[in-house]
Amino acid sequence: TMEKRDEDLKKAQMLDARARNISHNVRCTECGSQSIEDSQADVAILLRQLIRDEIGAGKTDKEIYIKLEDEFGETVLYAPKFDMQTAALWLTPVLIAGGTAAGLVYSKHRQRTNVHIMALDLIRGVSLTPKERVTILDVLIPPPPPPQGVASRFRRWLNR
Repeated sequence: TMEKRDEDLKKAQMLDARARNISHNVRCTECGSQSIEDSQADVAILLRQLIRDEIGAGKTDKEIYIKLEDEFGETVLYAPKFDMQTAALWLTPVLIAGGTAAGLVYSKHRQRTNVHIMALDLIRGVSLTPKERVTILDVLIPPPPPPQGVASRFRRWLNR
């Protein structure tokens, strides 16, 4: 009947959407740079059919990913799991961000604790007044470098 057909159609659409979602997360073993959803290679077509068969058999997404990884290796998945082999891949962005943050903090710290002012304080035996400190810092700290963006480079090129 009509309701049964609509229900079957909705179920088929949901299964198809689930299969496409899984296929987008699986790398084509022949192409390497495409998901099996985007690839028309023979192996991609077979893998898409395998995924649909597994969904039809009642497997969960996780079970399907595990089966694919067991049969084709962990490189078949776009999101590798965290282990000793992939630790560098996962930790590199964190290490770069941490190093950059540490460098910025150190740079700001260096600007605030100027060695020349500390030396003058020691020689005089009395701390500089805030006005003296500002005057000396204006003399000793070089001006900031010009901006290095594309617009500033273009302006400099125009002023030649």
